[in-house]
Amino acid sequence: MSSHHHAPHAAADQPRPSTTVDASEIAKFTAMAEAWWDPTGDFKPLHRFNPIRIAYIRDVAAAHFDRDAAGESPFAGLSLLEVGCGGGLLTEPMRRLGAEVTGIDPAPRNIGVARTHAEQAGLKITYLPCAAEDLIATGNRYDIVLAMEVVEHVADVGAFIQDCAQLVKPGGLLFLATLNRTAKAFALAIVGAEYVLRWLPRGTHDWCKFVKPSELAQALRRAGMTVDQMTGVTFNPLTERWSLTRDLDVNYMLAAKPA
Repeated sequence: MSSHHHAPHAAADQPRPSTTVDASEIAKFTAMAEAWWDPTGDFKPLHRFNPIRIAYIRDVAAAHFDRDAAGESPFAGLSLLEVGCGGGLLTEPMRRLGAEVTGIDPAPRNIGVARTHAEQAGLKITYLPCAAEDLIATGNRYDIVLAMEVVEHVADVGAFIQDCAQLVKPGGLLFLATLNRTAKAFALAIVGAEYVLRWLPRGTHDWCKFVKPSELAQALRRAGMTVDQMTGVTFNPLTERWSLTRDLDVNYMLAAKPA
């Protein structure tokens, strides 16, 4: 059922789905789990994207929590949760920045890959095979919650954002990264990345599920959060490098805090 048949406010009145997890999405990623840590494999774009997301999270959170971003362990003493952690590409660097890290993913095989890799790397990270909604009941709340490149794969964006928001401590931060629903994003992320460059397995992205920054900001406001910082991220195919930009048309990242 596409949401545009309903007035935007109607969503709140509709019964909430039992889960925000989309089974077909999980099956797709579980099949690729083995390839997570291969920098030249299916997840090559994520490996390329990783340094820019790590630096963004580090710098924005360090400023927010009054830490030295260039220090040895700027996140020491902070608890961090990554929702949809996959094979652990982001949880491991976050642990290295000093945070107490928990990674959750509804695909048990991803969790298996992440646990194995962290053990091999000698990193203490808690990994749980569950969704954000499953964690709320535990009462655990975190200083930093990350949901990077996850929003475009969930069944219900509003419910997912609500779940993530509930897991953020008062005074904490929620980081999101996703793809904008524009013609340019369709051309670059879907036609370009999936078909022409063959970076990503076909069918990884469904353009209809891409989320505009205004929609994400609205979902955050409904969940009692306010956008603190937003940046575009652009890929240069010649240098194969990502950089922060004011252009939000394709990839963008944001930090939100409890209102």
